[in-house]
Amino acid sequence: MSTSPRFVVISAAFVTCLITANVIAVKVVSIGPFVLPAAIFVFPLSYIFGDILTEVYGYHQARRVIWLGFACNLVFVFFAWIGEILPPLPEWPHQAAYESILGPAPWILVASFLGYLAGEFANSFVLARMKIMTRGRWLWTRTVTSTVIGQGLDTTIFILILTLAGTPGFSVMMILHHWPAKILIEAVATPATYAAVGYLKRREATDFYDYGTDFNPFLLRDRPGKAVRQ
Repeated sequence: MSTSPRFVVISAAFVTCLITANVIAVKVVSIGPFVLPAAIFVFPLSYIFGDILTEVYGYHQARRVIWLGFACNLVFVFFAWIGEILPPLPEWPHQAAYESILGPAPWILVASFLGYLAGEFANSFVLARMKIMTRGRWLWTRTVTSTVIGQGLDTTIFILILTLAGTPGFSVMMILHHWPAKILIEAVATPATYAAVGYLKRREATDFYDYGTDFNPFLLRDRPGKAVRQ
């Protein structure tokens, strides 16, 4: 199942949304009365793709992709840092701009990584457990509830750390703007999520339930016989 081309596409989309969000999140925007990071429109998509991965392929596969996203983000950050410390051409006038966008302060990286791991694993865990509880019915209750919890953790950790670090433009009040906005995007995307999940379940001929799955987020190798497909 993990080698399915559709699984690869969803995983790639998940990682792309994650890295894109981390690049553009340094910009704070004002939309009417709301103060939000520019990533508000792309980061929730990673949660939607995470929902699809868990719903169709199971928590054990989503766990692998979450760690893959973390590793890919580390690679991006490392090489962005290499690009920053390399001596620029004297006539090139954009070193300061490069550093401000691609060279975030260490606490921004810490906030991003901690928020991502806590939020994504909580999102996947809640969705997988609720699928068993609801016997696979009412997908919208699982996607919305898991987003409320996962995005709540992610948003609170990320913004709280940056606020305590004194990052310009960030305050605790942003949580009250950012969190509901992410939930709204998830709710609006529900019809598309239903369509994607239905299509993938038909094409993959599977509907994964995490009966017996070990939900330890640090367990990268599956234990045979722990989960079943229905």
